[in-house]
Amino acid sequence: MIQAETLNLLEWPRLCQHLATFAATKLGARVAQDLRIPDTQTKSEALLAQTREVYQLETALPVSLSFEGIQDIGDALERAALQGILSGDDLLAIATTLSGARTLRRTIDQYPDLTTLNALVEDLRTYPELEQEIHRCIDERGRVMDRASAKLGGIREQLKQQRDRIYQILQGILQRHGNAVQEALITQRGDRFVLPVKSSHKDIIPGIVHDTSTSGATLYVEPNAIVSYGNQLRQLLKQEQVEEEAVRRALSEQVAGVHEDLERLLAIATTLDLATARAHYSLWLGANPPRFVEFGSQDSGDSANGSASVVAPITLRQLRHPLLIWQHQHEQGPAVVPIDLVIQPQIRVVAITGPNTGGKTVTLKTLGLAALMAKVGLFVPAREPVEMPWFHQVLADIGDEQSLQQSLSTFSGHIRRIGRILAALSGDAEQQAGSSTPTPSLVLLDEVGAGTDPSEGSALAIALLRYLADHAALTVATTHYGELKALKYQDERFENASVEFDDVTLSPTYRLLWGIPGRSNALAIAQRLGLNPAIVEAARAQIGAGSESDVNRVIAGLEQQRRQQEEKTKSADQLIRETERLHQEILQRAEMLRQRERELQQQQEEAVQAAIAQAKAEIARVIRQLQRGPETAQTAQQATEALNDLADRHLPSRQAPPKPKPGFRPKVGDRVRIPRLGQVAEVLTNPDDSGEFTVRFGLMKMTVSLADVESLQGEKAELPAKEQGSAAKGQSAEKKRPSEKSAEEKPPEAPAIRTSKNTLDLRGSRVADAEIELERAIASAQPGPLWIIHGHGTGKLRQGVHAFLKEHPQVSRFEAAEQADGGSGVTVAYIE
Repeated sequence: MIQAETLNLLEWPRLCQHLATFAATKLGARVAQDLRIPDTQTKSEALLAQTREVYQLETALPVSLSFEGIQDIGDALERAALQGILSGDDLLAIATTLSGARTLRRTIDQYPDLTTLNALVEDLRTYPELEQEIHRCIDERGRVMDRASAKLGGIREQLKQQRDRIYQILQGILQRHGNAVQEALITQRGDRFVLPVKSSHKDIIPGIVHDTSTSGATLYVEPNAIVSYGNQLRQLLKQEQVEEEAVRRALSEQVAGVHEDLERLLAIATTLDLATARAHYSLWLGANPPRFVEFGSQDSGDSANGSASVVAPITLRQLRHPLLIWQHQHEQGPAVVPIDLVIQPQIRVVAITGPNTGGKTVTLKTLGLAALMAKVGLFVPAREPVEMPWFHQVLADIGDEQSLQQSLSTFSGHIRRIGRILAALSGDAEQQAGSSTPTPSLVLLDEVGAGTDPSEGSALAIALLRYLADHAALTVATTHYGELKALKYQDERFENASVEFDDVTLSPTYRLLWGIPGRSNALAIAQRLGLNPAIVEAARAQIGAGSESDVNRVIAGLEQQRRQQEEKTKSADQLIRETERLHQEILQRAEMLRQRERELQQQQEEAVQAAIAQAKAEIARVIRQLQRGPETAQTAQQATEALNDLADRHLPSRQAPPKPKPGFRPKVGDRVRIPRLGQVAEVLTNPDDSGEFTVRFGLMKMTVSLADVESLQGEKAELPAKEQGSAAKGQSAEKKRPSEKSAEEKPPEAPAIRTSKNTLDLRGSRVADAEIELERAIASAQPGPLWIIHGHGTGKLRQGVHAFLKEHPQVSRFEAAEQADGGSGVTVAYIE
């Protein structure tokens, strides 16, 4: 109960609502609004790892996770598991969710370094065959299509014929008895076709009256001539309904057979959406990832995950309240003043003093929210490094719990809530029976001991804080009692802090000062708020003779010294920033010189490129003539040789790269290139002692030698000692054949000409069907260009084709075709 109270007091539900706005799916937003707090440090670290990797995707890598198509299919899966029949819309939602999950997995698979995300989607099954079957049977409006079954197609053909027959008969009646109808219109009442007959002419067109107009002047009559046809139509509609239900039942049974995997798929997609929402929210806050540290003495044992943690102070510099950041950005609130929290490991209690409205309560809430954000995997809005313990519980008594109905005063409300806090700490202590260390809990107390006699309240507050120093990892309390300021000098586990007050403007600065107790400044605030100056002066005279006045003067002197030190620190920081600025200017000038050098080199290359472009234009002309027939391929070959010779002599970027050093060793599952066959094959067995192994490409299997293959990057295979000797002999033998040219001397191939064999027309296809056709075409294609016609349309088919080609291992690159070949409506893919 106290933990739920604490979440409300810290306004945690509001933060969850803000987080939900960054979710991409409805299910992710719903989970974010009811965010669960992990109960172990291991779970929190796993959530932080997910957030960190998604954050890296969003900021450092050129891609991001897309949740397009993913829907909340939980209810549909539950109905399918109970042998229910899903609607067309439910089945369509399942298909789009499967497609969206597959896109997520493909994106993550591109980056094996994202170990946490890859482990999350490792066992993800997306059932493309189920998705394809649903799209084959259900259209985009959720209706069962004719091609779903041959019987359904036949029934719908009969329905069409029956409707046409009824329309023909009714059109004949309208032509013969046009004066008997209100309007030459064929309409329907229910599933029966009727004519709007004037009530005065009802005997002219005998039939069944299915409806009347409001005025009674029009009767909607089904003529007797079509009654039998209407009955047959109704029977066909019933048969259609039964067959549609049979199709949806079959699909629902397929869904039910894999519903456990689909539920896991939905859970993984929601987890990824929540991780993405956390990353986006953290990025929007300008937050940094926290690191959990052990907080306490050196003998405090292991951390919650079973491994020893670093004993370090709590470090939260420039910490900002996340809800105030939101208020400032979205509600034109005031700028957020950050605070510094650096608490040494031996400290158990921090007493914050200072004037009202100075920011003491905001400090408590900010620390509490930071601890909760770290636990749920969110980054903390503070400057790096962010180091804090993993608190098992965050317990708070903030605000006034006064209640007239329950006869609770302010003091009574505080005491009852503190009693619940102590009970929660006792429960933790029982779980850690035998341990001498305090429970890993954070306790936040606002105005501890307030609401009663000052002397008794002060004594109660001192006793309570000493108890908490023994039983909680950290307690932060705000107070106005001067006696609590002296605890620091009696017990090394206590520390003082205060909120700063500007004596000149008579207003708080909302900054947190450490090591110095604060002054209440009640008289200064009263004077600023307009209280009679004579009364304020009389009050000052009343307290002037006491020791409290001397203490306040000492505190004021310490604050003055602190301000002087801060001014000197600012001056030093200014000098450092100026030095850094000069350093950056030097770096920028050096970069400008390098850029100028690159520009000059680029200009030289552009001059050569212009000459080459002219030669390419000539080649294009020859190719067009070749396609029309009069020219010979030898002419195009000679032109290509001249072009390549010009590029090799003038362009540094066209110089032949050095031969890669041998060292590649194929393993089972690798893909290798067989240059003499022009094929890319999959390795089925590891090389034996003689360097031979089995590969497969397409439907063929064959045994090849290491000397026959190379990696996809062009690396030569590392040969066994025997093979190296024979290979060397073979090379020397080849050099003795003057009639044969080496690979380096082999002239370039003639430009490829587009034919029906290397052209694939996908216009009018769905993306899923197009991927299947592409896979078949690439598998049977020869190395070289493949022209893919997809048209312009909405652009979805072109995007799907490009996404498929980008992932295919046999496609080295792809580009839009020349304008003469279709331009952006055609894509040319180069097959390895």
